[in-house]
Amino acid sequence: MKTPEPSKENPSAPNSAKFTGTDNPRHLRAITALLRRPLPRENLDTVAGCSNGPELVAELRRRGLEVPCKRINFVDRDGFICRPGVYFLTLADRRKLHQWQARRMNGGEA
Repeated sequence: MKTPEPSKENPSAPNSAKFTGTDNPRHLRAITALLRRPLPRENLDTVAGCSNGPELVAELRRRGLEVPCKRINFVDRDGFICRPGVYFLTLADRRKLHQWQARRMNGGEA
């Protein structure tokens, strides 16, 4: 039986033109780390200090970021091929975050 391709028509969150901001420490740690480099879910959990990275990413998506997850080919420690997800920021995400950080530094929104 063939597995159907996931639909690309309905993204998990609407693409907001603006990041609504956050003051949640987990969000802030995740954003800081993702601005540096893409992260697998396990690393995102560790960096952000959470145990449910996908929900943390869903929260960021609801606030206006895309934060796509790219599946990569990987060989695990037992020699099995697996396809873990790696989260990264798009150029649009980076632009939104830099604009939000600039507003925040100038005494604007949180």
